[in-house]
Amino acid sequence: MAHSHKQSHHHHHDDGGHHHHSVNPLVKVAQALHLPGFTHDHSHADLAADRAFLDNRLAVRTVWIALIALGLTTALQIVIYIASGSVALLADTVHNLGDALNSIPLLFAFYVARRAANKRYTYGYGRLEDIAGVFIVISIGFSAAYIIYESVQRLLNPLPLENLEWIALAALVGFVGNELVALMQIRVGRRIGSDAMIADGQHALIDGLTSLAVLIAVVGTLIGLPILDPIVGVVIGFAIVGITWNAIKAIWYRMMDAVDPHLVEHVEAHARGVDGVDEVLNLRLRWVGHRMYGVMKIAVPADTTLEASGEIVRAVQHEASHVIPQLEELIVEVVQSDT
Repeated sequence: MAHSHKQSHHHHHDDGGHHHHSVNPLVKVAQALHLPGFTHDHSHADLAADRAFLDNRLAVRTVWIALIALGLTTALQIVIYIASGSVALLADTVHNLGDALNSIPLLFAFYVARRAANKRYTYGYGRLEDIAGVFIVISIGFSAAYIIYESVQRLLNPLPLENLEWIALAALVGFVGNELVALMQIRVGRRIGSDAMIADGQHALIDGLTSLAVLIAVVGTLIGLPILDPIVGVVIGFAIVGITWNAIKAIWYRMMDAVDPHLVEHVEAHARGVDGVDEVLNLRLRWVGHRMYGVMKIAVPADTTLEASGEIVRAVQHEASHVIPQLEELIVEVVQSDT
């Protein structure tokens, strides 16, 4: 006998970004701006019936805010470029514009994911989110290559920086704008279980660091050490290579239906703790976008009635939903233990 039940209303361990007091001033700014992931209003969502809908709505709002914030950051940098005429700043501004546009595939994926499952796409359209993640990872890789190439060129052919005060202002704008977006996207991505959004947040984090590198270049020029600019650029470039590798692994795992083995063990342990469960024979879990689906086979005593089996199944599903807040569906198959 097999039982299935949709899990969509448990919401206890999902806050990837904890609400403990932080000394990070950017976190304080994000809270003041009521950015998604930094507000305390999601407790009302516990009362709602459809967790998947709430997660999708939060995701769409987050990406829209990220797109607008990065767009405004780029617009400010364009104004500063026109005032300063710095070619180096133009390159950074164009790069930021490209990254703002990088959020569009993710936004498209979240909108399409709202479509209902059908007989062709029986799991719905959530996987499109992971495909968008592939494009984001490729974009992060290009960022790393671009920054390393530009930095090496600067080492070989040093260029004096002009209009330092304008460049410093643009760098500060780029840093704050990108870091706020990064904090928001990474926090929300962890909360809803979206590796693609986390990757997009990591990209914004990188861009904030590159803007900070421009600020270090300005300081280097002021103190008579212009070589600081390309050196910091190379260091950041190789740091991005590391971030790229981690993002590639995360998206690869999603595309290959891989999950954290500790998560599987955790769910199995909770299931074994349910009265009437003799053993967990098998458990398979898979992500589809930021929702998780599972199939579990459990053994119960030979004299367990059909009604008792149903109670055991519901108890197992209830436990699993506490371990995995993003659990959309867990199908539990029951077999009787050999006597």
